[in-house]
Amino acid sequence: MKQTRDDVRNVAIIAHVDHGKTTLVDELLKQSGVFRENQEIAERVMDSNDIERERGITILSKNTAVTYKNTKINIIDTPGHADFGGEVERVLKMVNGVILVVDAFEGSMPQTKFVLRKALELQLPVIVCINKIDRPEARPREVIDEVLELLIDLDASEEQLDCPFIFASAKTGVASYEMDQEGTDMGPLFETILNYIPAPEGDPDAGTQVLISTIDYNEYVGRIGVGKVDNGSVKVNQEVVIVNHHEPDKMKKVKISKLYEFDGLNKAEVKEAGIGSIVAISGITDIHIGDTLCSPENPAPIPFQKISEPTIAMHFIVNDSPLAGQEGKYVTSRHLRDRLFRELNTDVSLRVEETDTTESFKVSGRGELHLSVLIENMRREGYEFAVSKAEVLYKADENGKKLEPMELTYIDVPEEFSGTVIEKLSQRKGELLNMGAASGGYTRLEFSIPSRGLIGYRGEFMTDTKGNGIMNSSFNGYGPYKGDIQYRKQGSLIAFEAGEAITYGLYNAQERGTLFIGPGEKVYSGMVVGQNGRGEDIELNVCKKKQLTNTRSSSADEALRLTPPKILSLEQALEFIDTDELLEVTPSSLRIRKKILDPTMRKRASMKQQG
Repeated sequence: MKQTRDDVRNVAIIAHVDHGKTTLVDELLKQSGVFRENQEIAERVMDSNDIERERGITILSKNTAVTYKNTKINIIDTPGHADFGGEVERVLKMVNGVILVVDAFEGSMPQTKFVLRKALELQLPVIVCINKIDRPEARPREVIDEVLELLIDLDASEEQLDCPFIFASAKTGVASYEMDQEGTDMGPLFETILNYIPAPEGDPDAGTQVLISTIDYNEYVGRIGVGKVDNGSVKVNQEVVIVNHHEPDKMKKVKISKLYEFDGLNKAEVKEAGIGSIVAISGITDIHIGDTLCSPENPAPIPFQKISEPTIAMHFIVNDSPLAGQEGKYVTSRHLRDRLFRELNTDVSLRVEETDTTESFKVSGRGELHLSVLIENMRREGYEFAVSKAEVLYKADENGKKLEPMELTYIDVPEEFSGTVIEKLSQRKGELLNMGAASGGYTRLEFSIPSRGLIGYRGEFMTDTKGNGIMNSSFNGYGPYKGDIQYRKQGSLIAFEAGEAITYGLYNAQERGTLFIGPGEKVYSGMVVGQNGRGEDIELNVCKKKQLTNTRSSSADEALRLTPPKILSLEQALEFIDTDELLEVTPSSLRIRKKILDPTMRKRASMKQQG
């Protein structure tokens, strides 16, 4: 018989990037007494990965738990980026309600819509927390209307529309029931969670059923499955069977060797866990997301959302440039292969395929951000490799027609830039669906555009809007192929001999375009050292010294003024490279190069293509 477990609440926090959800979780942890009085606490404790801290975004969902009035509240922090949407869908299967955090100034944003839609489809109740209420430009009244409009747009039910609103400032650690009330602590939010989020239900006397929703990985214990106990209970040393809703033939007997529950930021070992508990299970090597652990007498898998397919791919290739192996610790194809396959342990939206050569692997993911985070993690770990330009993954419909991934893109820009943005996106096969006023004198544009039309556009967008534009996109299924797109109007400046870049050579080169390197940098033949102002590639000698005669002195060189080079970030470099180029990635350098380094061979190859 189904029973409710009143001493537990399971809730997910959803929000747009940068609306303060991770800071909010920090405060809930502090005020529930998880930390000792004198313990030093890092800001945004939940973002544990370096890249998450630097970019201020959450990539992997995190679990934590706090206790308030003898009730254990399991909190799951979810990613806000659509690229990590695969994470969100599965996490929501573990909870009985969500807290939607919205910035009191920015209001509801497109990315929020994506996660919220998933929560409403699962009929989860929503608590709306209007955060940053103490911002000088906060406009809570309008934001409440925006959130209600969003809920209506997403076909929320009567109960979901009747959701409680809490007004908070996560930074100062206060929350209140009314927008003009002064809060003293996070009490109102805790109380609302207890009163409004239903307690988990299940049958404690039935056979065990635990659906694995996320996978953690640890060098020492290997894979750790995290999920909620739906029915029965789970014990250490218990024999269970792994089954999977999407793989009817899967049935494997395993033994649970270690069982943990979450307590604050730590995992605490437990001997047994009952319905509604969120547990971590280690010691099962072959555990995957979507598996259900059941008692052998009644192996019934729990249905779950299929993991979203990747839409974009790039090749990760062993670095074979003349400077290969000088800066990285891990450089061989075996190193590269092991590292990429290890990533599959925790990242389910990723695919890694071997190609016809052992030097290259095809890696597919959910978007440019998804893959650039992997590249950045690998270079920090000491890997050295090259990557090709991102390409989208096409499909064919039943009539053999080519289909390509489409995105819905929302853009907020100051009015004077909207013309430029519309023109640029139209060239990239974007179709303007809507145009209206957004807050703060901005115009909101809504486009349907092929995913490949957005590859390499973000940098250009930032330049065109002088850094004032906001762009968000979410995957919108596959549509008919929209025709060819010309990516880059400008050609590359290519070094044609190996050596060290010299001021004199660079001075002559800078008249041709924008340089990416400064004096003293190592270059090799076929390396891209800058961007040409015109459409074609030009080869230059940046290692060229001035011929000295007795009438010229070398000190005249010091008078040559070089424009500072444009140093590309990883994202900018990935956006810049063309289909015949590679990005060489090492722990300390990013170099763009032609795939074919030899100039004669390169000419032949391009003539073949044109021919």
